[in-house]
Amino acid sequence: MSVKQVKKELATKDGRRWIFYIRAEDNMGIKKKYNSKKYMTRKEAEEAEKEFKIKMAKKELNLSDMTFKDLWEEFYDYKMDKVKKNTLYGYRKNICRLEYFMKIKIKDLSIQDYLFWRSTIVKLPLAVKTKNGYYKLLKAILNYGVKWHDFNFTSIYNKMEKFTDPNGMVKEMKFYTPEEFKKFISCEDELQFITFFKTLYFCGLRIGEISALTWEDIDLDKHTITINKSLSYIEGEYYTSRPKTKNSIRTLPMPNSLYEDYVKFYEESKKYYNFKNSWYVFGQTKPFSGEYLRKRKRRIADEAGVKQIRIHDFRHSCASLLINNGANVMVVAKYLGHAKIDVTLNTYSHLFNNKMEDIVNLVDKVYTEEQTETDMN
Repeated sequence: MSVKQVKKELATKDGRRWIFYIRAEDNMGIKKKYNSKKYMTRKEAEEAEKEFKIKMAKKELNLSDMTFKDLWEEFYDYKMDKVKKNTLYGYRKNICRLEYFMKIKIKDLSIQDYLFWRSTIVKLPLAVKTKNGYYKLLKAILNYGVKWHDFNFTSIYNKMEKFTDPNGMVKEMKFYTPEEFKKFISCEDELQFITFFKTLYFCGLRIGEISALTWEDIDLDKHTITINKSLSYIEGEYYTSRPKTKNSIRTLPMPNSLYEDYVKFYEESKKYYNFKNSWYVFGQTKPFSGEYLRKRKRRIADEAGVKQIRIHDFRHSCASLLINNGANVMVVAKYLGHAKIDVTLNTYSHLFNNKMEDIVNLVDKVYTEEQTETDMN
């Protein structure tokens, strides 16, 4: 019997976990594995399997004669044990913008459908990044159909393009200069938050990375912080997953002032009843919520009389600090955990342009000194 129960974490919201799976021929006579939708009980899955086999025997079922909704549901089930929970959450969040396609049969899906959908999305007062999230999901679903059902979307693919805004202004990147950060941190009076903001500023961690830190990741003997996981808050629950990329797994040395804070903070933390090294560094048994941290950051910035920046902008501040003090692009990329150097260059190109001016000034200075020596001789 090809009926099984999937893992608990792969269940639907209402608790359906039973599926049946079978190898069946598509219209081209090619045998492919078919996974059913999820059912509440084993019995329901077994009955559905019997009905499926009967229809197959009578040639009443056409696997390729499915709607976009069928393909979406199959795609989502397929991805459930292959991507992070926050990625699945993004799928669920964005699928509402693909509602137009749901009742269309895959065999009838045309370029006109895509162009009509695109025209409706273009008019929405949303960021280009948000619109491209819908675009990426649509393309991922179509790609799944090509891979597992041999659907041909060439006529659509050739005309699909990401959304752009030709009149859009590039957002100015905000960050704290060392002077601004000194003002900011001078108004923070709790050691754990002094340590939190200094870690963000000096180490450039993402919010998910710093939230996931436990005392097991802090090596006070070696003066290092190890980033090997990320924390997400999705639909009322915390989830720990691997970092954003393989390169995001890294061990960073602590500046002396930060190391001293961690030593004092660790001694304070150990005084709590039942303290364990598995506790979160910032939050003990539960991490601090993003909203709580944002409120505290806003209050401290107001008290310090410095501009408001996002939590993520402390990461940009770290990059600025490194680049403006002579770090090369490879070091910055490794320090920040970027997947490729291109990401670093694309994100901080304006900062590196400033360093290019320094190089030109250096060349001019060297040339002038050499010319002066020649003239004197």
